[in-house]
Amino acid sequence: MTDIKNEWEIIVIGGGPAGLAAAVYGGRAGHSVLVLEQMRFGGEITNTDWVENYPGFPEGVGGVTYGELLEQQARKFGAVLQFDMLEKVDFKGQKKKVWTAEGEFVASQIIIATGTEPRKLGVKGEKELQGRGISYCATCDAAFFRDKEVAVVGGGDAAVEEALFMTRFASKVYLIHRRDSLRAAQSLQDKLFSHEGVEVFWDTELQEIKGEKKLESLLLKHKKEGLFEIPVSGVFMSVGREPQTQLFAHQIKLDPNGFIITDEEMRTSLDGVLAAGDVRYKLLRQLVTAAADGAIAAHVASRELQNF
Repeated sequence: MTDIKNEWEIIVIGGGPAGLAAAVYGGRAGHSVLVLEQMRFGGEITNTDWVENYPGFPEGVGGVTYGELLEQQARKFGAVLQFDMLEKVDFKGQKKKVWTAEGEFVASQIIIATGTEPRKLGVKGEKELQGRGISYCATCDAAFFRDKEVAVVGGGDAAVEEALFMTRFASKVYLIHRRDSLRAAQSLQDKLFSHEGVEVFWDTELQEIKGEKKLESLLLKHKKEGLFEIPVSGVFMSVGREPQTQLFAHQIKLDPNGFIITDEEMRTSLDGVLAAGDVRYKLLRQLVTAAADGAIAAHVASRELQNF
């Protein structure tokens, strides 16, 4: 660990787009900012091959590239970015405390930007074969399935994007969706339906993931026709995400699904604690809204630090 001080004006928990945008705004306002991230700076966007809908990039931008640029920008404005594992927090005093694997840190303002992680379906075989044909990130694992048949489970933007991405590698892609229509944006649906390498199973649910030492087939159930089985080498699960709020459950107010409840200024139920990005209860979880949340949270934190 680098020699890093213990007391800060702002501690940002999470180094994705929301957290790094907060670091940019907080650092640019002249505050001492520490960003704690346990995986990789840039967050989940670095798992996205290409971002087409972020304002200012008419030709799109690579997810990894965007994450790297945002990290550079946060460092440019003086934020300290630290890889560290959060262990516990105490937000109830005027000075907010967080403990990591490397020690205790204190700040007057906390911005929670821990994001979400893929939701598990909980079907038979999912736990046993995870990492042996089951993936939650096509961008991460696509190369392992070159010239093989794979399936994607889900019906939203993320699922369709994963299916389209996998067509660059797999010989065949099956999209498994439990309803008779997709929730994905129409532009994505148009691309999907025009691709000859994709087959959609409508009104179909995944029942079991089969295989001995690795994934061999999927047991599916059609709403009317019943059970059937398809041989595949890989399955990509894209059935939603769960907020990373376990450590905060007894500190701040959450909704029934575990998302942090905030007002429009990103304030949580506890003074001095704000939340930004996908981790909070909100209508739209997109890169642009995550960055905006982070900017607002840092601005509000700055006002509090100046006793406005």
